Amino acid sequence: MNKFALIGHPLGHSMSPLIHEKLFALSGLDDTSYELIDIAPEDMAKSRGLLESLRGLNVTIPHKQAVIPLLNELAESALRYNSVNCISNKDGKLTGYNTDCDGFLRSAEKLPIGGNVAILGCGGVGRMIAIEVARHGGNITLAVIPQDFKNAQLLMAEIMSKCSGASIKIVEISALEGNFDLLINATPVGMYPKVDACAVSDKVIENSGSVFDVIYNPIETLLMKKARALGKTAVGGASMLVYQAVKAHEIWYGGKFAAEDIAKIITDVENAVESMNK
Repeated sequence: MNKFALIGHPLGHSMSPLIHEKLFALSGLDDTSYELIDIAPEDMAKSRGLLESLRGLNVTIPHKQAVIPLLNELAESALRYNSVNCISNKDGKLTGYNTDCDGFLRSAEKLPIGGNVAILGCGGVGRMIAIEVARHGGNITLAVIPQDFKNAQLLMAEIMSKCSGASIKIVEISALEGNFDLLINATPVGMYPKVDACAVSDKVIENSGSVFDVIYNPIETLLMKKARALGKTAVGGASMLVYQAVKAHEIWYGGKFAAEDIAKIITDVENAVESMNK
């Protein structure tokens, strides 16, 4: 039996088992299991034995950095962010990866991330997205609430150190204006159950060519509804969630998946989210 798991704390309802079990089934791997393992922060440092007992792992909050000292090696993606959300175990050698960036890039591959991009928020996922947009030549306007200005400045300095010549400016989210090829919401505004909230004004949405929202619950946020009502492309977070899992399977055992099969899993996740909210 090849055992895989998601580790984190606390672990509430997770879409990970649904996604990974479907990916294992597509690969014809019947002799596998995927479970959720709750590890308290104070127990993380002594969990190397647990990690070694698993063929592969996903890692979520609060262990994405705390797990690093337990690993033998970090892939370039994990080094880039000093953050691990995927671990492979090859004969006892534990290697950490960051597949969140792959999830974003694959789900946004038809969006103009190399153009003028407004990013709302600068937290964990906002930081990753901002760095990826900069790496792909995008001109970034980082829009944040006043209390996040210091963090935004730190992120700006990090981006400039990683991507020399990057174009980035910081504005208060309530003062965001201008024309953007892509508007990205990396805040929790609009997340279930506060589904009637939208992080920006209608004017900002009108002046944006397309929208990406990291939120996957609800599957269509108010931001996305408003963008689609204007005939704009809007992509939600379910695709990012599935694609980061797909990358994990590619790492763990060289999994290969057809685009139509991945699209069906994204739909399955969206249906599961909708059922969960009823």
